[in-house]
Amino acid sequence: MEENRNNEIKWAVLGTGVIANEMAQALRKSGRKLFAVGNRTHSKAVSFAAKYGVEKVYDDFNEMFTDPDVDAIYITTPHNTHIGFMLKAIEGGKHVLVEKSITLNSAELEEAVRLADKHQVLIGEAMTIYHMPIYRELKEIIDSGELGKVNMLTLNFGSFKEYDMSNRFFNRSLAGGAMLDIGVYALSLIRWFMRPDPDRMITNVRFAPTGVDEQVTMLLSNEEGQMATVALALHSKQPKRAMISCEKAYIEIMEYPRAWEARITDAVSGEVRTLCSGDYADALKYEIEDFEAAINNKENTLHLDYTIDVMELMTKSRYEWGMTYPEENS
Repeated sequence: MEENRNNEIKWAVLGTGVIANEMAQALRKSGRKLFAVGNRTHSKAVSFAAKYGVEKVYDDFNEMFTDPDVDAIYITTPHNTHIGFMLKAIEGGKHVLVEKSITLNSAELEEAVRLADKHQVLIGEAMTIYHMPIYRELKEIIDSGELGKVNMLTLNFGSFKEYDMSNRFFNRSLAGGAMLDIGVYALSLIRWFMRPDPDRMITNVRFAPTGVDEQVTMLLSNEEGQMATVALALHSKQPKRAMISCEKAYIEIMEYPRAWEARITDAVSGEVRTLCSGDYADALKYEIEDFEAAINNKENTLHLDYTIDVMELMTKSRYEWGMTYPEENS
């Protein structure tokens, strides 16, 4: 892959929702502007462009996939639309960063990976856990052996969503459900700290009236005897809390999808130390910086292999429940 001209990536964003706004703000913090924007509703793209000084607005958002001036595209649309847009972007020779979950299932992701290899472009999931500085520091501490072996991880993530079955969280036609929306964070954190990746899994599910997974519990383990438990809910509030239990200490992380702080408690003395690194508000900035570094032939910290492993776990779980989305049955 050739290094990008002047090392400055020209970004286009597909969608104008919350994440697209955060992406534009992240570039602004770096003294840059988003190059282009596209949206199904053209007027929304025009308003978005005016707000952030975006140079180009597409009359037809599909034009971004073949625009020779665009280097990379951030796809922020609903889960079930990702694969179609990814394939178009890859065919157009664009690097593609995709909001989580990157695809609906493993087969879609495999197709995207094959095509990206063919066209020599990068694809990645915008998974904050792989890019927040706190997780890199924690991994260094654990890898040093200072805390001993990681034996167990415990993760909770629960939101109270009203029972509006047209809302995307409960809407099967919009790929709703706890696993793809919030479970992806829990499993990505587990994949970050568990070595090797989990190869055994037991799950339990409660479905919403629409047939999507409203509440999920998971027990995972690997050949080294490491275990993880996960509790997810869309209609029951829980803290976004992760605990990593090691032989000599345990680590507590609150708001773990975009964590900036961790508390490490010594198992013998009870002494607590607080580790701070990064900023919650800069989550997308870290993702963009890592993606651009990979494009420019610097360090590749996209961890697509982890994304593939997590997608396999989520796909296996859903299929064991007999839960599929309309796109998977066509």
